[in-house]
Amino acid sequence: MASSILRNPMLSSPTTTITTPSLPSSSSKPSPLSFRFPPSHHRSSLSLRIKSLRLSCSLSDPSPPLRRRRPEYIPNRISDPNYVRVFDTTLRDGEQSPGATLTSKEKLDIARQLAKLGVDVIEAGFPAASKDDFEAVKTIAETVGNAVDGDGYVPVICGLSRCNKRDIETAWEAVKYAKRPRIHTFIATSDIHLEYKLKKSKDEVIEIARNMVKFARSLGCEDVEFSPEDAGRSEREFLYEILGEVIKAGATTLNIPDTVGITLPSEFGQLIADIKANTPGIENVIISTHCQNDLGLSTANTLSGAHSGARQVEVTINGIGERAGNASLEEVVMAIKCRGDHVLGGLYTGIDTRHIVMTSKMINFIILRRGRSLWIVKIRYLTTCGLVSQVEDYTGMQTQPHKAIVGANAFAHESGIHQDGMLKHKGTYEIICPEEIGLERSNDAGIVLGKLSGRHALKDRLTELGYVLDDEQLSSIFWRFKSVAERKKRVTDADIIALVSDEVFQPEALWRLLDIQITCGTLGLSTATVKLVDADGKEHVACSMGAGPVDSAYKAIDLIVKEPATLLEYSMNAVTEGIDAIATTRVLIRGNNNYSTTNAITGEEVQRTFSGTGAGMDIVVSSVKAYVGALNKMLDFKENAPTKVPSQNNNVPA
Repeated sequence: MASSILRNPMLSSPTTTITTPSLPSSSSKPSPLSFRFPPSHHRSSLSLRIKSLRLSCSLSDPSPPLRRRRPEYIPNRISDPNYVRVFDTTLRDGEQSPGATLTSKEKLDIARQLAKLGVDVIEAGFPAASKDDFEAVKTIAETVGNAVDGDGYVPVICGLSRCNKRDIETAWEAVKYAKRPRIHTFIATSDIHLEYKLKKSKDEVIEIARNMVKFARSLGCEDVEFSPEDAGRSEREFLYEILGEVIKAGATTLNIPDTVGITLPSEFGQLIADIKANTPGIENVIISTHCQNDLGLSTANTLSGAHSGARQVEVTINGIGERAGNASLEEVVMAIKCRGDHVLGGLYTGIDTRHIVMTSKMINFIILRRGRSLWIVKIRYLTTCGLVSQVEDYTGMQTQPHKAIVGANAFAHESGIHQDGMLKHKGTYEIICPEEIGLERSNDAGIVLGKLSGRHALKDRLTELGYVLDDEQLSSIFWRFKSVAERKKRVTDADIIALVSDEVFQPEALWRLLDIQITCGTLGLSTATVKLVDADGKEHVACSMGAGPVDSAYKAIDLIVKEPATLLEYSMNAVTEGIDAIATTRVLIRGNNNYSTTNAITGEEVQRTFSGTGAGMDIVVSSVKAYVGALNKMLDFKENAPTKVPSQNNNVPA
């Protein structure tokens, strides 16, 4: 499929200069980037064809490009047929990744960053799953869903629901406070789901879908999305029929999910084309895609669907999600930006790509080490890499180094041949300018931070790294920075980022580490004395022995917190080279008491896991902070205990 698209001469654009897509006005700076392609009659030249794919960045082309404006939002129509809406489901489908537990505060932080990124729709969660999920979606709707910028941009806030009245009412109660609310409801349509999961006939499913879409519209929601779950394995004629019925019932967007990731790009593209050609009333709605990554084809399938007529793509940051994950926002968006005009018939999005790296880092750790040269970035050892997450690793999930766009190796050049080419011209081995996605590879001002640096220098560097901190946060970071600088000759960006992650972006502190004393070695059992402070400011002290310093410290913490948990994963990385490096620790725990939530797809109860991170020059302190952070997440979840939600397997009144 990919090769057939690339070789299709009918898709070539004769335009010589193609500007970047519209950027949301939340960023006041004009885009420094543009694509430049030669006239189509030169495409037979290999050298000119290579130039046609080269990205011009601000280093070589300072003139600001013209920008396409984001079309006015109308639920069931897009005025520009080339505009592709970006529907981000990181907060819903992404959170279904094992271990990707998010607190309400973290969800709100991510939603704000997604708005800065410029996504059209934020699927904020599954409100009926739990009290905490409901409150998180409602808070996002009230805040992010009403933050209108100067150009009128504000993201749609969407809540997921199964096809039953209770789910739909709960979703509406959560999202109705947004300026642009949406209800997303779904029911399975494949034969295997109808027979074994729903135990219903096709006529029954059509009746339920039609009535539930009508019910959602009757609540006052003018933007209703419908998904036939497992559409990739559903009978075509049945799909055309049920989609036609929900269109008549008032659906404004039809999402076509490849729920199990089984289709190939050619198959999924044909599925979208067939639905577009055979569904009555399809011209009155937006077609959307939702592709899982079970065969590693989610991005390719999404692009194929967009090429065949879908004008909304459902994606997640870093591709996180159920099982093997979803289509990756950064991959889909950058593919459209790099190849949309040249190959995909002029498609574009409204994403401000300069916020991609920052948003990715908000989701998890990205570990990258910078080389001395501006264009040579050399990855040496995963455990001694630099540039750890700019923000707290909210989901606790690490990105593989070779992940496209945002992986540690995405702009790394180890080969001597590649390094030689990069020194001569960066376009020889890079089709994307790293600055375009918000990745700065050098400190052009030449400022080196150390123990004599002041607040102003630190604040400037934090701003360059993408942080906007208030005075209290800056003060907290500054004293941590000075403490590190006293023990290191030079404080690197990686050190600063680790400090911000550890100091500013931690979960709500029900417990906070005050002091710790460790005795360990080969002469006897390790002992740890830990002092924690609770939310009321009361100090608690406990002492314990263990197999090592970390084990004894964790046991002492358990004596204080009195909330038993099982440690599932423990990992540590040094953010820079050298014996004086800051260590970052990540842990994953599961409560021994019942901490469960509802799976949005199956309605089944699933055990929740909780991640925590810590940073410090002392590895035991770093480890303790990570464990306390995970416990804080778990206890916060306990305070907002989930409500029981009936499974979709139950009879649903038609």
